[in-house]
Amino acid sequence: MSTFRLQGKILSRGASVLAVLAYAGSAWLLSGTPVAAQQVGGLRGEVREESVNGALLGEGRAAGAAQAQPDAGFDPPPYVPDVGDAETMADSGLSEDGIVPPIPSPSAAARTEERRRDLQRPDRSAARRVPSDEDVTTATVPEPRVDSLDENRNRRAPPENDRVSAIEALPRTREENPYAPLGLRLGSFIVTTRADQGLGWTSNANSSPNGDSAVFSETGLRLNAVSDWSRHAATLDAYGTFRKSISGGDIREPEGGISGNLRLDLVDGYSATAAAGYLVRPESASSPFFIEDTVSRPDRHTLTGSLGLAKDAGKLRLAATGDVVRDIYGDAELSGGGHLPQDDRNSTLATVKLRGGYNISPALTPFLEGEVGRRIYDEEFDQAGYERSADRLGLRAGLEFDRTEKFRGEISAGWLSESPDDDRLETISGLSVAGNVSWSPVRGTTVALSGATYIEGSGTPGESGSILYSANLALTRELRANLTGTALLGLDWRDYSSSDIEELTIRSEASLTWWLNRYAGITGRARYETLRSDLPDREYDAGSVYLGMTLQR
Repeated sequence: MSTFRLQGKILSRGASVLAVLAYAGSAWLLSGTPVAAQQVGGLRGEVREESVNGALLGEGRAAGAAQAQPDAGFDPPPYVPDVGDAETMADSGLSEDGIVPPIPSPSAAARTEERRRDLQRPDRSAARRVPSDEDVTTATVPEPRVDSLDENRNRRAPPENDRVSAIEALPRTREENPYAPLGLRLGSFIVTTRADQGLGWTSNANSSPNGDSAVFSETGLRLNAVSDWSRHAATLDAYGTFRKSISGGDIREPEGGISGNLRLDLVDGYSATAAAGYLVRPESASSPFFIEDTVSRPDRHTLTGSLGLAKDAGKLRLAATGDVVRDIYGDAELSGGGHLPQDDRNSTLATVKLRGGYNISPALTPFLEGEVGRRIYDEEFDQAGYERSADRLGLRAGLEFDRTEKFRGEISAGWLSESPDDDRLETISGLSVAGNVSWSPVRGTTVALSGATYIEGSGTPGESGSILYSANLALTRELRANLTGTALLGLDWRDYSSSDIEELTIRSEASLTWWLNRYAGITGRARYETLRSDLPDREYDAGSVYLGMTLQR
């Protein structure tokens, strides 16, 4: 029994001795030859033996082993103690049964300190790195080179911090005319007013062949009202002018007028129009009624009224209009005293016009118009015993065009006649032309052309009357935002039906208004008028200039 126990102890101690020898051999190999992992790729440098011993045996044993080795470059094989030497077995760390106890693991602080030392050591294996022909792909892949011609890659990113306008700010629109009157709102109408006051000079105070020059004062008032309705439309215009001489020839000329228009948009393509007006002014110096030895020209009062109904049936344009014109003449003041009544000249003209047109395009509508009417004098016989009342007939063809504000209006031509009731008087007839065109070639420029044909009566015994053709051309230009210029040219040609007598009146005018602000401006005007006639003592020339202040609201 003792023999078997002895053999077991011998085998146990032999295994312990072999384990110690294997450990010592591996330690010797590691200390003298670098491992394969240290030769590839330069991942880490040389590993000191003290570091390995410290990690395996602990700091205390590693320090004792370092003191027992006098030569760091040569590691002798470990000492194998005798089996029966208990003191030697205790020093070598063996237990009584010859088994090596487990090596305690280093503390966390020791491991942290060891890692810090390893990181601080220089990389000695950088020189021993083996270059490789293959590209090593890491976690970060470089972006391809950006081509400068690539617009999508080379485009600047839009800013994301754009400025935002204030919430309370209201959008401001550019004013078309910063010096135009703002107007006043009265109910559903926009009302604008204007006042002119200035001084002037004229070379012919009463537009006569031997008129005197004079300095005069001129005052003018104007009012315009336009409806602000979603449907229908209405306008109202009124003006008044008073001229009075300060020195020189006698001038006392009041003039004024008011007119209104109404348009009603009815159902089924129907529309209705209504108009009314009143005008008072001195009788024109070129009037065919010439009264000798008068102090001033008599006043002429004109009242007008109109009613119309129009229908749009497809491309057809149908319209019927009734007009009434009433002329009243004041008494003429004679130079020798007294007054000359002119009641026999008072008359009323009533006409009915029928028009039919065809809309060949949205902007062009040719039409044909017929007119039937009657001129009725207040007195059946004039002072010479002639019956002046007459029947009126007219026929004309024309073209109506509408290109919005750029080009609009109408022109017509035809024939017009009036046959007096008195057989001793000839029929007054002739070519009839009329037109009203507004053209704006460029912004801020307006060209207006108007023309009309009138049949005038006569107070001369045996004379039926005359035909008057009147035309006016006006050009208005905004030279600057605060400077407006106007040029006007007018022609009146009168043809006496019972004779070869003709008369021509030419008018021209140029004016400038310099606006100081939206409410006040300075206006200058120059005017010239001349009359050429086949009748004696009818021709005259008159020129005038004016400078004044203009106020508007």
